[in-house]
Amino acid sequence: MSSTPRSTGRSADSAGRRISTRVGGVLPRTLTNRAMAAFSRLRYGAVLDPLVAVGHHGKVTRTYALTELGVGGWKALDPGLKSLAVMATSVQIGCTWCVDFGYWEAQHQHMDPSKLHDVPVWRTSERFTDLERDVLALAEAETATPPTVDDELAARLTDALGQEAFTELVAIVAVENLRSRINAAMGLSAQGFSDRCEVPMGGPLAQVGED
Repeated sequence: MSSTPRSTGRSADSAGRRISTRVGGVLPRTLTNRAMAAFSRLRYGAVLDPLVAVGHHGKVTRTYALTELGVGGWKALDPGLKSLAVMATSVQIGCTWCVDFGYWEAQHQHMDPSKLHDVPVWRTSERFTDLERDVLALAEAETATPPTVDDELAARLTDALGQEAFTELVAIVAVENLRSRINAAMGLSAQGFSDRCEVPMGGPLAQVGED
């Protein structure tokens, strides 16, 4: 493993961009990290900051990568509902990196940007269907400590989605908890992905995404 010294605050990545990190801003040059960085640049146009953070532990990096590879194959849940669940989870935890990246990713899936803007205020917004409201409620209830998902909500979602898609919904919220809590604890902040969208991140999400 790399002998990069531990540091706090902000460090510069290889492109000179300032990133927030608690374990050092330079990705250790291991074979796994080089492969992951190349894939990240090819797919996202940049090395993702979470890779820089977890890249200081080889086994964590490999486990994380295999997990994300498996999650990418989950197709039972409607992508729009999945995006809402992921966004609601990251907003509730307060992971600015996840909000920023989630907005960009949802835009590439042709998600309505007005709904993304209203995720933090979904209870009072008129943009969501009853099913979407239940998905957002599930994401918040599952993310609470301790979780507060009740039988009535679970039954409505199971009836509407089916058992397989409901299981995927519960699982993706748990996965986003893993991502958001790691990224927040590592001190990561928005990487600027939402700036690339045709419709900039605004409203309540802009406040969540501020450094």
